[in-house]
Amino acid sequence: QKIWTSDAHHSDWIHVLTRTDPDAPKHRGISYFLLDMKTPGVEVRPLINMLGDHEFNEVYFTDVRVPASNMMGEQNRGWYVATTLLDFERSGVAWSANARRQVEGLTEYARDTSGRSAAKLIDDPGVRIGLANIAIEAEASRLLSYRVVWMQSQQLIPNYEASMSKAFGSELSQRIANFGTHMIGLPSQRIDPDDPHAPLRADIGRAYMRTVPSTIAAGSSEIQRNIIATRGLGLPRG
Repeated sequence: QKIWTSDAHHSDWIHVLTRTDPDAPKHRGISYFLLDMKTPGVEVRPLINMLGDHEFNEVYFTDVRVPASNMMGEQNRGWYVATTLLDFERSGVAWSANARRQVEGLTEYARDTSGRSAAKLIDDPGVRIGLANIAIEAEASRLLSYRVVWMQSQQLIPNYEASMSKAFGSELSQRIANFGTHMIGLPSQRIDPDDPHAPLRADIGRAYMRTVPSTIAAGSSEIQRNIIATRGLGLPRG
């Protein structure tokens, strides 16, 4: 079985890594297959997240048979195919683009909304400093993701560069959501995007809960830091 499978209920095919040599050490002995979701024995069970949305799933495989022709790459070397794909998944362009959009939304909200006094939120030094900090970080995230995009355009495979972008971008998404909920206050708890009284169409309140798994998906922040340390900085493995 496989847990936390994103959008499996919409998918026609699924990636499957399976051990084909039980005696091989660690990352060897794993083969990579593409599997038709209509194959007998495949069952998708929904996992509902904190927002009440159906995004994740648990997939069960009961006596499922996959044709050998569906193997990607060499037998017993599927882990290396998977890590190459992960290098592209972690590129981080979406992280930086979403961060900039949220910073712009929060800045506009602060300019238009009054705080406890008659003054606008933007007049509060703490709010201005907080907005400046996340704006700078969003720009740093953009530059990290641009580096990855440039490497891809040159037919290069980003490795630790993608991990840098992913770790920084996913953690930034949580920092922005945290700052935004504090800046907006109690109204940020209105998380229905169709609620006319929900600030910024509930974007920040929903992000506060949606970004919880962002530092786990595609490899946790701890894994990304290990990759940056060993492959980027050349540090020995602990």
